Amino acid sequence: MTRAPVRRWRTLTAVTSLLLSTLTGLTAPSVAQAAPTPSTSITINGTKPGLTFDGVGAISGGGGNSRLLADYPEPQRSELLDYLYKPGYGASLQLLKLEIGGDTNSTDGAEPSHMHTADTVDCNQGYEWWMAEQAKARNPDIKLAALSWGAPGWIDGGNFWSQDTIDYLMSWMDCAAQHDLTIDYLGGWNERGYDKAWYRNLKDTLTSHGYATKVVAADSDWSVADAMAEDPAFNDAVDVVGVHYPCGYLGDYTTCSSTATAQGLGKPLWASENGSQDTDTGAQAVARSINRGYLDGKMTAYFNWPVIAALYPNLNFSTDGMSIANQPWSGNYKIGKTTWVTAHTTQFTRPGWKYIDSAGGYLGGKRTNGSYVTMKSTNNSDYSTVIETMDASVAQNARFTVTGGLSTGQVHVWATDVRSGDSSNWFVRRPDITPSGGKFKLTLEPGHVYTVTTTTGQGKGTATPPAPGALDLPYADTFDTPTTTTSPKYFSDMNGAFQTVACGGGRSGTCLRQMAPTTPIRWTDEPYNAPYTIMGDGRWSNYTVSVDTMLEKKGSVELLGRVNQQAKNNNGLNAYHLRVSDTGAWSIDKSDSRWTFTTLASGTTTALGTGSWHHIAFTFEGSTLSAMVDGVTVGSATDASYTTGQAGLGVTGYETDQFDNFALAPGTPASHVGPVASGLTGKCADAKDDADANGTQVQLWDCNGGSAQVWTWSNGTLTHNGKCMDVTGQGTANGTQVILWDCNGGANQQWTAQPDGALKAVQSGRCLDVPAATTTNGTQLVIWDCDGGANQRWTLP
Repeated sequence: MTRAPVRRWRTLTAVTSLLLSTLTGLTAPSVAQAAPTPSTSITINGTKPGLTFDGVGAISGGGGNSRLLADYPEPQRSELLDYLYKPGYGASLQLLKLEIGGDTNSTDGAEPSHMHTADTVDCNQGYEWWMAEQAKARNPDIKLAALSWGAPGWIDGGNFWSQDTIDYLMSWMDCAAQHDLTIDYLGGWNERGYDKAWYRNLKDTLTSHGYATKVVAADSDWSVADAMAEDPAFNDAVDVVGVHYPCGYLGDYTTCSSTATAQGLGKPLWASENGSQDTDTGAQAVARSINRGYLDGKMTAYFNWPVIAALYPNLNFSTDGMSIANQPWSGNYKIGKTTWVTAHTTQFTRPGWKYIDSAGGYLGGKRTNGSYVTMKSTNNSDYSTVIETMDASVAQNARFTVTGGLSTGQVHVWATDVRSGDSSNWFVRRPDITPSGGKFKLTLEPGHVYTVTTTTGQGKGTATPPAPGALDLPYADTFDTPTTTTSPKYFSDMNGAFQTVACGGGRSGTCLRQMAPTTPIRWTDEPYNAPYTIMGDGRWSNYTVSVDTMLEKKGSVELLGRVNQQAKNNNGLNAYHLRVSDTGAWSIDKSDSRWTFTTLASGTTTALGTGSWHHIAFTFEGSTLSAMVDGVTVGSATDASYTTGQAGLGVTGYETDQFDNFALAPGTPASHVGPVASGLTGKCADAKDDADANGTQVQLWDCNGGSAQVWTWSNGTLTHNGKCMDVTGQGTANGTQVILWDCNGGANQQWTAQPDGALKAVQSGRCLDVPAATTTNGTQLVIWDCDGGANQRWTLP
């Protein structure tokens, strides 16, 4: 009934045009016609060829990124594991790569080796066995891979490419068997090239030990394929060509190429590490790369690094992975958008399915329109097509024709609006489509991922986390209470291996011991690589950290305090250190983001010696730092560089020292309420419209005593109406906007008050800034290089 007036209007228009043309020679203006919707025809023919799909997975390791997950309380720990591995619930990962720990930093932490020395094997070290067991419990079909980033220093004088390393890997494989874990794939040395003879030996040794494990080489670049093409024996030793970041590193991942030589080998080609992207803002890149890795480079597996950001917020890659879990004491976590982008492939396919090459490509033949791939099931009936329109600017139509023995029955559609920040728009089931004669159409909106499938069993997990909270002081750990792993609760090793063991020195019970006795074969290149471990809430300000310690050998132990931002790959740390040696020499030192150490105070007290227990304590009260040894205050220093941060333990070399009775006692509360006045006269920091919604702008405004200008300064954070002053998206670039956001303990919500009145953002090292020193009301505050200007000076409450 609504169409007739339209037809009449078109008829009248035509008559009017004819009359005007006849009578006056004029032509009536034509009615504007909408541009046709772009359309792509996709024929899904089950008889067409394609390579075998090996799966989509992620990497636990490459730097302690899973560490805190084991310390989460129930039920939150199980919820997070379900979101990672449970089929039909979340990311539903099909592959899991484990780091073979080497007692050395491998990005955001160090994972412990199962052999700290050549004559000792401990198959229960670390948390990767636990992670793999949890993954297998949820998905028995998940495939496991393993790779070394570093290795203990006892191996062949530091030579990774040695028989020692192969024997070491065989002992690790034997440990996996003790845990009832089958390792399906094994690599060499992460991103450190290859040694052809070593890989041939590795393959022969695996076979002689009865392992059917496939060898992956070389977890670096495509040059390994050239070497394989030139050396038949090397080629025979390698089962899978694994390459890192074939789509580029930290980019948009619009192109994911391989080489003709690699494709000519006839071996599976894998993106054996990709990702390194924020769990939300990196989802678009991940969506492109899962599809385009196959379209551009015939890569049949994709590993995202890392599997989860279960690490502290002051570490460099603290928001990468499927989810974020950095508060084990509160149980708070965040399921990222990357989880749901990944689920669009993993929940609708299985390793062993076949790609259908003729049913994959770029929409309309243009990369900017988006991409699509299709896989068929081993039952030769079911199929799934995954489509991404990350760069599209207009809606498009996809017109499907299904043939070649595949199901022409009902089609299920799932969609994620990747441009949306609302999680209710992620992984949503749309109305089913009933094909007619094997044909159907789907409208594709820009910035989406779609899955079109005949399979069932998919779902979106419904578990939700509790609110974030502080780790309150006092806090203590005697190390006597067993934990999920051999690491004590909340401690995260940055170098070396801190393990709970039976106490020495005549003391009963359990103590914490640094286990690595020699400098490992390293992966990172930080100028200071001594073992240390950190723990706790980065918002702590005034407190005393103390511990009992026993030096097993000559050297020094240390307490760390106000630990905040760590530089990438442990190439620096903003922190204070109390160091005490066996001779009684002590010092209070400050380290920075380049591992430059400044001694703030030093002296000598009674010698500690070796083999006996002593008590040391480090107190932070405002800008005063005090040191105590065996109950006696030995000295103090004044420094205001770092106002908040975690606590930690360390040794100044690869020594096997022990610790017990770790404790944190609160100092004077550092909380003040009032305005934050700018160095620009009469101006204050203001929450726009006195709102408290996430994303509310923090702006400059005339100081007026209003509620929008009431801030609470506590432990290095500024809050308004319960929301934290936050650097948008954990950005570090000049000009990144400052907003309000839920307090989460992130380094982008921590600020250090400088002696000149500047407020330095802990994560970036840049200062809270009024752009161009303007005094215009409503000016958005940002971060900028610290320059001492009045527009960067603030008076705290």
